[in-house]
Amino acid sequence: MKNQEIKTTLFLLLTLLIISVLPATAQNIQLHGDFGSNLYKDDFADRPGLTSTVEMFKADKWGSTFFFIDMDYTSSGVVGSYWEIARELCFWKAPLSIHVEYNGGNTNRFSINNAYLGGMTYTYNNTDFSSGFSFSALYKYIQKHDNPNNFQFTGTWYVHFGKNGLGTFIGFADFWKEKQPGVGDYVFLAEPQIWFNFYKLKGISDQFKLSIGTEVKLRNNFAFVKGFYAIPTLAVKWSFD
Repeated sequence: MKNQEIKTTLFLLLTLLIISVLPATAQNIQLHGDFGSNLYKDDFADRPGLTSTVEMFKADKWGSTFFFIDMDYTSSGVVGSYWEIARELCFWKAPLSIHVEYNGGNTNRFSINNAYLGGMTYTYNNTDFSSGFSFSALYKYIQKHDNPNNFQFTGTWYVHFGKNGLGTFIGFADFWKEKQPGVGDYVFLAEPQIWFNFYKLKGISDQFKLSIGTEVKLRNNFAFVKGFYAIPTLAVKWSFD
């Protein structure tokens, strides 16, 4: 088999391993109104103003699975898509797990190279699961890149606060190496979110899983755009858990 065929086969096997433990429904669906084109007209004039996110996290006796799928919209329809899927493998009682992950997609300006990641994750949750965090140290292979061998550090967190978890602060931060001529060799991306959960209010059915909130996209040297930007969104979310 050629190297490319071997890589494709390994990716398909990894995908089947991950999908084999997925539930039938997503955990939540989000809709974000993006203000990037309003705040940075010169740099993001063509940035889509609407993004949907389908997100799922599921723990099981072998670890956990997480994925999200983003789709960007303009008046012409869908103009971009992106997805990440990650599996934590843990066959022992310890905070450390084996991490495998895939990233890929496209935008209205360019395709996003397939990226394959592997490494270790440390995870902490407090006793009542009202807060927790994880940290991953990963090798990152960016397919068809002039410099494909890289690294990535990823942190995630969640905090439920207020009476009965009325508010949620959640997000991730990534720092990785990716040579981008004229831009830089290192990329930072973080997306903290804060949500107000209506179904936690007294008198509201706990089946009415609506949340409203905001996300701030913090990015530096990301997607071939040099410099730091902070792009807020206004969002709604419906949860299925």
